Amino acid sequence: MNVHDAIINRRSIRVYKDDHPTRDNIEKIINAAIWAPSGLNNQPWRFKIIKDKKIKSSLANYTKYADIIKSAPLAICVFLDNTASYDRDKDLMAIGACIQNMLLEAHSLGLATCWLGEILNRKEEVRDFLGLKEKYELMAVITIGYAIKEAIKGKRNYPGDFILN
Repeated sequence: MNVHDAIINRRSIRVYKDDHPTRDNIEKIINAAIWAPSGLNNQPWRFKIIKDKKIKSSLANYTKYADIIKSAPLAICVFLDNTASYDRDKDLMAIGACIQNMLLEAHSLGLATCWLGEILNRKEEVRDFLGLKEKYELMAVITIGYAIKEAIKGKRNYPGDFILN
C-alpha cells in the first residue's frame, strides 16, 4: 500500500471483531510510531499496551466512548514523558506525528484503529489507574483490532479551501 492510499483510505473504526492483532503487528505499529520526527530527536513518547479484558473494561470507565475501548481487542495508551520533553509545543506535535504513524501502519497491516482524545479529560485518573509515575501525561488512547464491517468512504473539502491568500 502506498502512503497516499493509506492516508486517503484510513478511517476511524469504533466496533471490532474479537480477533487479536499479532505480536508482530503490534511491534510494527510501535516501531512506526517511534520513527515519527521529534525536536532534537528527544522521542518523548511512551506506550502502555493493554490487552487484558478486565483492565480494558476498567479503562473504558474513564471516557464517554467506553464502548469503543470495550469492543477493541487491544488499546494502546500514548503518553508524553515530561522528563524527556524540552519544548512542550514541539513535543505535542511530535506525539501527534507518532500517533498518525501508528494509525497509518495499522491500516497498512489490515487493522482498524480509533484515536480517542476525550479520555484526556481524566488523564490524571487514567495514569493513576494504570499505576504510572506522574511524569507520564496521557495524550491519547488508540484502539486497534479488525473492523467488523468495511468503513464508509471519507470526504474532505477542496484543498484550496484551506490555503490562505
